[in-house]
Amino acid sequence: MLGLKLPTDPRWVNIVEKNIEDILTDHAWCEQKAASTAVSLIVSFPEYTELIQEMIALVKEEISHFKMVHDKILERGWVLGRDRKDEYVLQIVQFFPKGGSRTTQLVHRLLYAALIEARSCERFRLLSEELEDKELAEFYRKLMVSEANHYTMFLGFARQYGDRKEVDQKWNELLSFEADVMKDLGKHQSIHG
Repeated sequence: MLGLKLPTDPRWVNIVEKNIEDILTDHAWCEQKAASTAVSLIVSFPEYTELIQEMIALVKEEISHFKMVHDKILERGWVLGRDRKDEYVLQIVQFFPKGGSRTTQLVHRLLYAALIEARSCERFRLLSEELEDKELAEFYRKLMVSEANHYTMFLGFARQYGDRKEVDQKWNELLSFEADVMKDLGKHQSIHG
């Protein structure tokens, strides 16, 4: 369903299990960045009314997810750590060239967002199935459903606002690029890396 060309190595869960505090901190910041992305799309493309309506709802949802993850951190007696660079995202956003029409820029941003949500969904599924901590496994199962909805929403908007054939070609090229990026990731205690 997600179209990802390289699945996460299941051994990544072993890294997660040994670094739950780091993973929860990284996850909290991912949720905050997702909310920021939605705000950025509102600011950058206000003329796309349907998109704006969905982004308003997404900001609320992502911030509520940030709170949920932050609450998990506090429940375990920890505090939210500092944000770190997301190597995955930094590499992914280099794929499309800068510039182009406003529509092209929007489509590229929507495709990036769809891909990040798809990878998060795939990782959350793995956590929901493999974590020994059953409370956290259930937590990630619930979040996995949201991520899948976000992935389909962003991809749907890209197809709606861009030429469908061109968008699908760009999406497939981005998926292939992402698979190459993933070959070097999956060895760290972060949601995407």
